[in-house]
Amino acid sequence: MPGSASIEKLINGCRKDSWQHKERLYKSYYGYIKAVTVRYINNFHEAEELINDSFLKIFNNLSQFNYDDSANDVELSFRSWIGRIASRTAIDYLRKKNTEFKTDEISENHVPGQISNNDFLNSAKDIIKILNTLPETYRAVFNMYVVEGFSHEEISKILGISESVSRVYLSRAKNKLKDLYIKHFNEL
Repeated sequence: MPGSASIEKLINGCRKDSWQHKERLYKSYYGYIKAVTVRYINNFHEAEELINDSFLKIFNNLSQFNYDDSANDVELSFRSWIGRIASRTAIDYLRKKNTEFKTDEISENHVPGQISNNDFLNSAKDIIKILNTLPETYRAVFNMYVVEGFSHEEISKILGISESVSRVYLSRAKNKLKDLYIKHFNEL
């Protein structure tokens, strides 16, 4: 990844429509955008298409990127900005793909059970593999809340579900992940 001073030059070059700067930005952040995208989409071809869609949005909207002075780090601020673009691109794709974020027999009064913060998450590859076995709705809510840092209120607006349903899906995702993790490692 480029340093803070060079990221500013890179962004300014891209804003001036320099293909060399765009190519460097693409190569520098491809892995990061891919990591964000595959948290939502586990089909390789669909993910590749969404990665490229994300970069198109990034390049087309670079004029809207404003360095967050409170972050004191242009690189961190930029990564956060492009990460949001990639995650929203994936979420929009799931919506267009007719993934229905329905409440499937969830009562509005249901209180989700809590999982203790056991240290049952050891290997990133195993976790991603297990995460990809979750239903898309659970995976989307889990990623949005745990990884991307969205609130249940934001998730409810983005996915068109109630906040309580978002909480239930998160709880179910955590419980299913825990069960799958235990099962996976008991088989080893």
